[in-house]
Amino acid sequence: MAEEPVESLSFKLSKGEKIYFASDFHLGTPDRKSSLERELKIVRWLTEISGDAKAIFLVGDLFDFWFEYKHTIPKGFIRFLGKLAELRDRNIPIFFFTGNHDLWMFDYFPSELGIPVYSRPVSFQVNDKNIYVGHGDGLGPGDSFYKFLKGVFSNKLSQWLFHRIHPNTGVGIAKYWSKRSRISSEDQEDQFLGDKEVLLQYCRSVEINNHHDYYIFGHRHLPLETEVTKNSKYFNLGEWVNHFTYLELDENEASLKSFDT
Repeated sequence: MAEEPVESLSFKLSKGEKIYFASDFHLGTPDRKSSLERELKIVRWLTEISGDAKAIFLVGDLFDFWFEYKHTIPKGFIRFLGKLAELRDRNIPIFFFTGNHDLWMFDYFPSELGIPVYSRPVSFQVNDKNIYVGHGDGLGPGDSFYKFLKGVFSNKLSQWLFHRIHPNTGVGIAKYWSKRSRISSEDQEDQFLGDKEVLLQYCRSVEINNHHDYYIFGHRHLPLETEVTKNSKYFNLGEWVNHFTYLELDENEASLKSFDT
């Protein structure tokens, strides 16, 4: 059963205006030096697109680990967070979707940056196009063990218990776990699996009852553009450890692009 979107949004794009989507920055991995270089590149990208951005969608796993204590957030990422604050001060809408690495995102982004946080896919409209966007983890068939773990990690009691751990210990445990993630150890590009792509299967299950022109997900780490049906496309945003890819949506079409500056 396809998960129902949690909210509807609507945008009207005029000529020259664009909406941007990016995901899987994985800031913090595999080490401080390379993470900082990537952070600076992301800041340059945000600066470049800010001139024509009608909105920016950040679609999960921006951090390789994130957990908000009541008075504490993970150390680092100040250039990235500062850039987001600057863009919001310029009234550019930004929307954040939690991924499997930063699902413990609570009220810091909404209260400090004015950036809403979504934990489930969202359906919205841009001009005459229907868009469906989410991180992508836990969607589609299979992967029952991860879905079980996500349920545990999303449980209020689990979160309350983790809050009781001192940040030095809690963040240390999480960083050790993150080092085992596939983005930290990938040394070659994944292969496109065709009809076996789990998120493509998920898109087709949603499309049966609710038409969308574009389905946009992260999580997969492989930049993809493929048909859901003749009138619908699935895009995967790739990642910023190897590909540095993002999606640009204007008043006419959506296209995957790579940032090389």
